Amino acid sequence: MSSQLRRRENAISPPASLLLNACFILLSLACILPVILVVIVSFTHIDSLVSEGYRFIPSRWSTIAYESLFKDYGTLVRAYAISIGLTVGGTALSVILMALYAYPISRQDYPFRAFFTFILFFTMLFSGGVVSKYIVFTQVLDLLDTYAALLLPLLIIPFNVIIMRTFFQATIHPALIESARIDGAGEFRIFFRIVLPLSLPVMATMALLGTIVFWNDWFNALLFIRTEEKYPLQYLMLRVLNDVQYLRNNVQLASQNPELMSNLPDESLQMALAVVCMGPILLVYPFFQKYFVKGLTVGAVKG
Repeated sequence: MSSQLRRRENAISPPASLLLNACFILLSLACILPVILVVIVSFTHIDSLVSEGYRFIPSRWSTIAYESLFKDYGTLVRAYAISIGLTVGGTALSVILMALYAYPISRQDYPFRAFFTFILFFTMLFSGGVVSKYIVFTQVLDLLDTYAALLLPLLIIPFNVIIMRTFFQATIHPALIESARIDGAGEFRIFFRIVLPLSLPVMATMALLGTIVFWNDWFNALLFIRTEEKYPLQYLMLRVLNDVQYLRNNVQLASQNPELMSNLPDESLQMALAVVCMGPILLVYPFFQKYFVKGLTVGAVKG
């Protein structure tokens, strides 16, 4: 009886429920409509963009942006395969390494806990800069024009390690670890057989964040990759966009080929690039959505 009364007291009144639903619908539209507009603009003719601007229903449609983008189909497929491989491999390795870092510093009995926590916070506040990073990766490690140069800089993200450490502190009770140790389990067995299965929400959250970081990375490719066959998708898209902008800004070339320049997509090509690049992330996110909020908020009070 008391539980029924409590549910009635906590129930939302119909006007408040209607208002909340209306707010959520507006927020959902604010997130979805820009994506729809990006897709529509990618199929809009350049003349319609110049005369009418961005519209949900343009007067002229065109696929020239995608025709220009997929003209060299093999290069695009190769870049896609490279980005998918880097994202999948880098995310898996990154999550495991960050968990191996976060778990010891979450343990009160670890003697070097304060030292490694300080190192973690220090790297969040200070960075060696691009020049020192380039020297280390090209001259010290000799990783110029290798895929390792795209993986190593993103494997350990200090803020994500802190989130994982907080989750371990709030979720993994010391008595659970002590009982496993009494039963004869070693540290690695405790970590892989007990800690990781209980940490699925934060692991999935870090996997989602890592997927976004690896998939959207183009700057490291700009620094370290010299061979065109090794370009990831994001950097290849950047090169294509820069080439189109160069052609449009080259006055001499424009005067020699006026028909080519009039049909050359610019803004529609940018939107087509966005559509091509955001596809895998839109497919991946639903699989991690149910873990995302829980992985970030569990242990937030304990901090």
